[in-house]
Amino acid sequence: MARQPKITFIGAGSTVFMKNIIGDALQRPALKDASIALMDLNPERLAESEIVAGKLARTLGSKSVITTHTSQREALDGADFVVVAFQIGGYEPATVTDFEVPKKYGLRQTIADTLGVGGIMRGLRTVPHLWSICEDMTQICPDAILLQYVNPMAINTWAIAEKYPNIKQVGLCHSVQGTAGELAHDLDIPYEEIRYRSAGINHMAFFLKFEHRQADGSYRDLYPDLVRGYREGRFPKPSSWNPRCPNKVRYEMLTRLGYFVTESSEHFAEYTPYFIKEGREDLIETFGIPLDEYPVRCVEQIAKWKDQAEEYRKADEIKVEQSKEYASSIMNSVWTGEPSVIYGNVRNNGCITSLPENCAAEVPCLVDASGIQPTYVGDLPPQLTALVRTNINVQELTVAALINENREHLYHAAMMDPHTAAELDLDQIWSLVDDLLIAHHDWIPEWARLARQARSA
Repeated sequence: MARQPKITFIGAGSTVFMKNIIGDALQRPALKDASIALMDLNPERLAESEIVAGKLARTLGSKSVITTHTSQREALDGADFVVVAFQIGGYEPATVTDFEVPKKYGLRQTIADTLGVGGIMRGLRTVPHLWSICEDMTQICPDAILLQYVNPMAINTWAIAEKYPNIKQVGLCHSVQGTAGELAHDLDIPYEEIRYRSAGINHMAFFLKFEHRQADGSYRDLYPDLVRGYREGRFPKPSSWNPRCPNKVRYEMLTRLGYFVTESSEHFAEYTPYFIKEGREDLIETFGIPLDEYPVRCVEQIAKWKDQAEEYRKADEIKVEQSKEYASSIMNSVWTGEPSVIYGNVRNNGCITSLPENCAAEVPCLVDASGIQPTYVGDLPPQLTALVRTNINVQELTVAALINENREHLYHAAMMDPHTAAELDLDQIWSLVDDLLIAHHDWIPEWARLARQARSA
C-alpha cells in the first residue's frame, strides 16, 4: 500500500479554519486517508478541534489517523505538509492594543493586521514564532512544504525567505479568488466564465486582466463594464459576506488607476493616505469605511464559535463543502503530480520585474510534483508599481528590524506607512511606536522591548 501523506496543522485551535483546510484535503481521493497532526498550545481548543476533525473524517469515510500535540517538534515529525494559522497575542490583548493605543494619537484603523502600525506590531509578534517552526522543520522534516496562512502575510513570507531560504514555503490568502467572485456577482456573470490574471503583493495585487468568455471562445474585457456600473451607481452591489463593508474604496481606485485591487475596501482604505483623514468624516461616510472593523469582527467570530462548538459537539457528522482555499489543491498536486494553478506569496526572484528582487510577491504559480513554481509576470503598470512600493517600504523595514534585531527600523517602518504619515507628525509617530512596544512587552522579542522608564528618559 502506498504511503499516505502527513499533514501537520500548527495553530489547530483555529477550529473553523482547520475544519475548512482538513475538510478540503479529506475530500480529495489522494489525500482522503492522510495522517493529520493537530498542534496547539491551548489544550481546550485543541480538544475541540480533535472532535471536529474526527467527525469530519467519519462523515467523509476517511481512515485518517488524527493525533493531537502540544509539542511543535512532535507534531512536525514526518510531516509532508505543514499548515500554519495562528495569532500571537490573540484578540485580547494584542489586537485590542493595536487599535486602542493608536486611537490616543487620533490614528484610526480598519483591520490593522497587515500594514500600518498594527501590521508592524503583528509582524514583530509573529515572525519569531514562524522562524521557530522553520528551525524545527529544518531539523525534522526539511522536505515538507510550509503552507502559511498567517498575517501580515508579506512580512512573514519575506522574513522566512531571508532567514530560512531552504524552506519550501508559500503564503496563502483567498483575496484573489474571493474578489473575482465578488466582481462576478456584481456583473451577474457565473464565476466559471471569468478569466483573470493578477499580480502584485499580498492584499495589493491587481487584476491585470479580467475577462468574460464568450460563446465563440473569445474573451471580452470586463473593466469597462465595472467602471460604467460604478459611475452609474449600480456597483458595488450589497455584499452578503459583510454588509458593513461596501466596496466603494476599491471601485473608486479602479477609476483612478485603471485596475481593480484584490483585497477588500476596508483593508485598502488603510493602505493608502486618501480615505481615513482627521476632520473628513465625509470621506468615511461617502466610501462606507468601517472603522474598527477587525475588533468588531473578532467579537462576532468568538460569539459565533461558541454556538458552532456546541453544535459540533452534539452532531454525529459534520457537513463539509469544498472551500476556495488553495491548500488542498497544492497538497494534491504535489502528491499526485496533477497540475494546478494557484496564487501564492513567494520571494519575487524576478517574477515581477518592476518590484525588488527580494520582496514577497503574489503571483500565479504552477503546482505539480516538482512543487510550487512561480510564473514570470514582467513589469506592472507604472502607477501600480509606485503604489505597491509604498507598502513594500514598510514591509522591508519591518523585516530589516527583525533580521538585524534593530529596533530603530520599527520607527522607520512606521514613518513610511502611508496612512500613519498622512495623519501624524514625526514626534507622534515615535511616541506611538514607543507606547506600542511598551504595551506589547510580553509578546515581542527581547531586543525590541522598551521599558517605560526608557521612554520617559
